[in-house]
Amino acid sequence: MGYQYFNTDEMIKNTTVFDERDPSLKKESFHIAYGIDKNFLFGCGVSIASVLMNNREMDFVFHVFIDQLSTDDVQTFSQLAKSYKTCIQLHIVNCEKLKSFPTTKNWSVAMYFRFIIGDYFIGSQKVILYLDADIVCKGDISGLVNILPDDKVAGVVPERDQSWWEQRAHSLHCPALEKGYFNSGMLLLNIDAWAREYVSGRAMEMLSDKKITSMLSYMDQDILNLILHDKVQFIDKIYNTQFSLNYELKKTFINPVSDSTVFIHYVGPTKPWHSWSCYASATPFLVAREHSPWKDTPLMSPGNANYARYCANIILNKAKISQGSLIIFFTFTLRLKGEHCR
Repeated sequence: MGYQYFNTDEMIKNTTVFDERDPSLKKESFHIAYGIDKNFLFGCGVSIASVLMNNREMDFVFHVFIDQLSTDDVQTFSQLAKSYKTCIQLHIVNCEKLKSFPTTKNWSVAMYFRFIIGDYFIGSQKVILYLDADIVCKGDISGLVNILPDDKVAGVVPERDQSWWEQRAHSLHCPALEKGYFNSGMLLLNIDAWAREYVSGRAMEMLSDKKITSMLSYMDQDILNLILHDKVQFIDKIYNTQFSLNYELKKTFINPVSDSTVFIHYVGPTKPWHSWSCYASATPFLVAREHSPWKDTPLMSPGNANYARYCANIILNKAKISQGSLIIFFTFTLRLKGEHCR
């Protein structure tokens, strides 16, 4: 069975299961897991809908690991399961064991949920697909089912290019990363290999070492690259095509999304569920939203001064308005709401 660092009974407070599948249909299930906090719940729900609407012949079990859920949120996931006759399991995570580990203004302790996810399935599943909530599906994912060799811990897609790998290799003092540094937003996990390598235990040990954490810029992603750099299988970028909506602010840019793209990963601070993500490149998310119980949920307004700046910059890109005027307006609006910078 291998080694488990995170004990399920300790880390999972409770699990709610909505299984609306037809019991007469005998299909092998493909398990997909998300690790989120409340700020990514909207994106997670739409991401699940995007997978379902593009893969109607597959049988899925979706797992959402989250620290808290309202009654309304639970009912919305129930509605999603009924709409697509699928199975959704909601796992409430006990975060106490994670609170001592470093976070950033953009990433909460939820970034470490992927380690809990890997351990959760030890002894019960062979392969798990982990997805970030800012990933939208626009194609057939069946090619992932049997793509992973037994001796590899994960199927991954590289982050950026060779120069970026060299930069991370230098920053992390790990020359092996010059051959490839991967993005952790999509992880096709071989659970038996994950257990053999004791990935979660090693990760938590490293995150407790201040000498190591002082080198980290991308916390969980850097740690996973340090542990797994020679134990991953690089797969086609169509399964994690990374695109930032803020690229739209540039005079010229190359959109990597193509007809063959399976997963669009909206990296960067601006997400397609933000009200200022007013570009055609956000369309795949908006289409999936229309096919989900979140179709009437308003896109999110700026919730702090950082997001207000991103919003102002994008609006400036659309119209000739003073940047200072926009920032003053958004900051004043936030103060009226009683919201503060995080």
